[in-house]
Amino acid sequence: MTPLRQRMIEDMRLRNFAPRTVQVYVERVATFAKHYGKSPERLGPAEIRAYLLFLVREKRASWSYYNQALCALRFLYRVTLGKNWALEGIPCPKGEKKLPVVLSPDEVVQFFEAISHLKHRAILMTAYAAGLRVSEVVALRVDDIDSRRMVIRVRQAKGRKDRYVMLSSRLLEILRGYWKAARPTGYLFPGNDPDKPLTTRAVHQACQDARQAAGLGKHVTVHTLRHSFATHLLEAGTSIRVIQVLLGHRNLKTTAIYTHVSAATLEATQSPLDRLGRPAGERVRP
Repeated sequence: MTPLRQRMIEDMRLRNFAPRTVQVYVERVATFAKHYGKSPERLGPAEIRAYLLFLVREKRASWSYYNQALCALRFLYRVTLGKNWALEGIPCPKGEKKLPVVLSPDEVVQFFEAISHLKHRAILMTAYAAGLRVSEVVALRVDDIDSRRMVIRVRQAKGRKDRYVMLSSRLLEILRGYWKAARPTGYLFPGNDPDKPLTTRAVHQACQDARQAAGLGKHVTVHTLRHSFATHLLEAGTSIRVIQVLLGHRNLKTTAIYTHVSAATLEATQSPLDRLGRPAGERVRP
């Protein structure tokens, strides 16, 4: 490990960055350095600008990737290297706003029916039943399941915050059946090494296998289950502020996206055209 990389990692740890954020920032800076074959210490504003243009024009990187690269370089130059001028004049792009994919309740049932592996069914059902991110569900420990209070403790989630979410009575039955068969002691869903959790990659693969087995045409990810959880709660009449707390969103605007994907909300809203009187001569076919 180079001294610069070590110093950047230390700077991020001093600021209590999440381990995943540290990993991503290091990867993005390493890719930037590899692109030029030089240490970032020897590169400046012109190279940064050219690299970001390369990501947009040639690599056609996603908004998420581009934003990660920009944030990582901003941290490196402004904090670790102390060169505030390095990113002056480089604008922050306006991100794309896309509506999330949401499964209908029937599609959720179809999805879970296609999962034969007990552990995979338990972890994906937990993700949906509690609206958890994939990183949150793999990090669950056995003692996070509080059957007396009927809650699940989510430790140090995004934003380095703990929160509680509801424990479905049906999910509790599923988890008890899984625990009797697997007998986990530390992590609720351990990997091959019982002292380490199942990897997020393994969970994503289990999700894709289930989607294919279920024959669903929609693009389904673990995060799709979280989107579906929030949308189904909203359609059932749950307050959007309650949903915000359950999802662990800092800003209500982030949660408000689900008001745009709720079918029940759309169906209950009458078009202004339907409230107008019919103009003379308008023909209405049966």
